[in-house]
Amino acid sequence: MDSTTPFVVLLIGQPTLRKRSDPLFSDDVVDLIHLTSRGLPRSVNNIALQSFIAAFADEKSIVDESSTRLAITEVHATD
Repeated sequence: MDSTTPFVVLLIGQPTLRKRSDPLFSDDVVDLIHLTSRGLPRSVNNIALQSFIAAFADEKSIVDESSTRLAITEVHATD
């Protein structure tokens, strides 16, 4: 178990609790959110939520890096 394991569980939830079997976030997004949020739960949640909104607006089925970078810009602009 590495140091990002608790972060990943916080971000994507327990696999048994999700209704969807395919990933919600691409692997590079998980790393990007972890680095940008510095592992702070509130920051993780804010970036993840805005990433979902950006991906939905672009009609994407998975949150990718471009959606997350847009979300990070939005979240940090309001800090």
